[in-house]
Amino acid sequence: MQYRTLGKTGIKVSAYCLGAMMFGGIANADHDDAIGIIHKALDAGINFIDTADAYSRGESEEIVGKALKGRRDNIVLATKAHLPMGDDPNERGNSRRWLVREVEASLRRLQTDYIDLYQIHRPSPDTDIEETLSALTDLMRAGKVRAIGSSTFPASDIVEAQWVAERRGLARFRTEQPPYSILSRSIEREVLPVCQRYGIGVMVWSPLAKGMLTGRYRKDQPLPDSLRVKVFGKQMSDEVRLDAVEQLILVAEQAGLSLTHMSMAFAVAHPGVTSAILGPRTMQQLDDLLAGAEVVLTDEVLDQIDQIVLPGLDIGSPDAANYVPPSLSQTSLRRRPVSERAAA
Repeated sequence: MQYRTLGKTGIKVSAYCLGAMMFGGIANADHDDAIGIIHKALDAGINFIDTADAYSRGESEEIVGKALKGRRDNIVLATKAHLPMGDDPNERGNSRRWLVREVEASLRRLQTDYIDLYQIHRPSPDTDIEETLSALTDLMRAGKVRAIGSSTFPASDIVEAQWVAERRGLARFRTEQPPYSILSRSIEREVLPVCQRYGIGVMVWSPLAKGMLTGRYRKDQPLPDSLRVKVFGKQMSDEVRLDAVEQLILVAEQAGLSLTHMSMAFAVAHPGVTSAILGPRTMQQLDDLLAGAEVVLTDEVLDQIDQIVLPGLDIGSPDAANYVPPSLSQTSLRRRPVSERAAA
């Protein structure tokens, strides 16, 4: 396994990061099986694990905590906070009140004294970024957190957080965790260049486009009965994306590769990407992903991919799991009152 420096932290992490979202009631509720998958990944040289409090409402963190007994010191452990953890309106978000409370809950579930990388799962427009960074800085000074990062932040929010940290003398985000795959390349336009400019490490999620880049989802064929289809049906059946998949399958076949291996190799080939997150639900899926760890894509293959999906663009239906800023999600922010809409 290749190890890369995580931004400017000095921390060395594997080019593949094991994502734990599938562990727990959402997908694989067999704790022993999930622990076996984690151990197999660690034995293969992966030293980077990413989870979140919201994954199966804490169950994922509990599984990871069990799996790391006796191996914690050799693992770079990342988790996140922001998404709802209860019905109370304050059991979520990026406020000091919530983060100080929730980091303690994550530490208990993970059975550890510290978190290597504590990430803010999504932006929170109703919370001043200074409030969030101030709380995270205190958690670092208390020894509970080693480094902090963001996840799925727009480029403008990433820049603002860096400026606020510098002006206020606060700890700054050292990492960003955005979506990135052959089908979703918009972060190449601004997010990745901004991260490179500020020395921010990048760990990308959904490098297989929620499974569309595994070859299971084909044009003019019934969709498989999967969790992804149930949750993201519109995106998984998008004709534009399926057309691209068919073309990508041909490129992979000509290169003597599986679509999965080509897609993972694409994600880690970008100079701005530190690590790509694997999200296996089964041991078989992990074995297949690990089998492609040594794949290197030639310039010719990358050029062919660029012709199918242009650099810097997402194709097809928007990713429902992505962050939608208020300026897009709230119509009132895009429309003046009727009485003010005329030009004269």
